[in-house]
Amino acid sequence: MSSTNVELIGRDDPNDLEAILSVANTDRDEVIHSVKDNAAAIFTWEYEKGARPALNKLYEKAKTSQWNGETDLPWDTEVDQEHVVLANSLAQNGGGVMGGDIDVTGTSLESWGDKEWLRFGVESQNWMLSQFMHGEQGALVCTAKIVETVPWIDAKYYASTQVMDEARHVEVFAKYLDEKLSGYYPVNAHLRMLLDDIVADSRWDMTYLGMQIMVEGLALAAFGFMHQLTTEPLLKQLLRYVMSDEARHVAFGVLSLKEYYAELSDAEMAERQEFAFEAAVRMRDRFLQQEVWEQMGIPPKEAVTLVMQAPQRKLFQQMLFSKIVPNCKKLGLLDANGGWLRTKFTELEVIQFEDWADTGEEYEAFALAEGETTATATA
Repeated sequence: MSSTNVELIGRDDPNDLEAILSVANTDRDEVIHSVKDNAAAIFTWEYEKGARPALNKLYEKAKTSQWNGETDLPWDTEVDQEHVVLANSLAQNGGGVMGGDIDVTGTSLESWGDKEWLRFGVESQNWMLSQFMHGEQGALVCTAKIVETVPWIDAKYYASTQVMDEARHVEVFAKYLDEKLSGYYPVNAHLRMLLDDIVADSRWDMTYLGMQIMVEGLALAAFGFMHQLTTEPLLKQLLRYVMSDEARHVAFGVLSLKEYYAELSDAEMAERQEFAFEAAVRMRDRFLQQEVWEQMGIPPKEAVTLVMQAPQRKLFQQMLFSKIVPNCKKLGLLDANGGWLRTKFTELEVIQFEDWADTGEEYEAFALAEGETTATATA
C-alpha cells in the first residue's frame, strides 16, 4: 500500500481535531449541488432471473416489504421536542443533569445551565435527523447509479426496489423534520465529500462499497442506536421501518461484492481497502456536530474536545462501526495485502467488531413481522 494518510484523508493523523474541524461547507446556502458522474451506463442482454439466487431472494423479499411512509406511520403523534430531549436524557443517564458526564470547569460551557443544555439537545436532534435525510438522498442517487452500472440483471432488479426505498426514506425524514422538529441543517461537509467521491467514481463496485457497505452500514448502526435510546414513539417506529429496509440494502452490497472481490488482484483490492478507510474516517468525522456548536456560539474545537472525553461518546463512535467491520471482513478487505485495513481499523479502535454477524446473514432479523403495527413496532 503506497498511499499515505495525507493522500487519503488530507491529514497525517486521523484524530487531528483542528484539521477535521477545518473542513466546512462553502456553499451551505445553495439549493442545488452538482457532481459529475463518470460512470458508463451498462445494458445486459442476459435476462435469466435467479442466476444469482441470493440476490433473487433479496429481490423477492424487497417486493413484499414495501411500506407507505405517508399512511403506515402515525403522523398524528404529538411531538414536544423539549420534552423528548428531557425524557431521552432521563432515560440515558438515570436522571442526571444534561452534560453532567463531562467536566466543563474553566471552559465556555461552565456557565451553561439547564436552559442551554436543553437548547443544545433540540439543536442536536435537528442536526442528526438532517444528516440522516441528506445521507438518504445520497443513497437515492447512488442506488439509481447502481441500476445503470451494475452488469447483472438480478442486481438491477433489486437495486430498482432500493431506489423506491431510498425515496421513501428521504420523504419520511424530511416530513419528520418539517412537521415535528424545529429546523434543519445543511449537509455536513465530511458527509458531502464522501458522497461526492462515491458518485464521481467510474467503477460500479466502488458505488456499492461506498454506499451499500460503508454509508448504509454506518446508518444501520446509527439508526439502531437511536431507536434504542429515543423515547419518542413516532421516531421509534419510523426508524424501525427504515432499519428493515437498510439491512436488506447492506446485504445487497455484501452479496454482490463477495463474488466480485474474489476475482480481484492485490492491487485492485488495495484500492478498495484505501477507499474503505477513507470512507470510515469521513463518516466518523461527520458526527462531531461542529455546526451545532457554532449555532450555540461555542468554539467547536473546545466543545468537541470536551465531549469526546465522555465515556458514552466514545462508545457511540465505536458502535457506529459494528456493521461495517464484519462486512469488510466478509468481503476479504480486512486481511488482503498483509492486513492493511485490519491495521487501520485497529488504529481507529473498531477492530473488535470483526466477528460480529455480517449483514449478508442477519438481514432477515431486521425484517418487519407480517402484520406489524404501530403498537408492535414501538414496543
